[in-house]
Amino acid sequence: MTEATSETLESRYGRTPKRRRRDRWLLIGGALGVVAVVTAWVFWAGWDNNQADLETTDTAYVIPDAHHVRITFTINAQPGTGVTCAIQALNQDYAIVGWRIVSYPGSDSRVSTHTETIRTISQSNTGLINTCWLT
Repeated sequence: MTEATSETLESRYGRTPKRRRRDRWLLIGGALGVVAVVTAWVFWAGWDNNQADLETTDTAYVIPDAHHVRITFTINAQPGTGVTCAIQALNQDYAIVGWRIVSYPGSDSRVSTHTETIRTISQSNTGLINTCWLT
């Protein structure tokens, strides 16, 4: 095969030096785009500190009768920040048999302990916090 034929075939199938340079720049541009997206996500996730300032812990539950459960838990939040919690009672099949949403105003201390009683529709075997959020 001659040099002219080889160049003609390379040109026909898009394997020219110009094409290689363009492909290299597209690859570099794509890599920079991925780096920019990952960097933006890291900064966005790192600065979302609202939920990082809230921590709840179930400490105890008591079942006084077949239709009530008393749940004790702690809330760890910034002083002066209001918190709302959804607490629940579960039966032996892990079905929700009692549910209540309670709100607490901001406290003077970082950690506060709370006890709530939930009415249930049938015998429960546990009580716990479902979720809490800042208000």
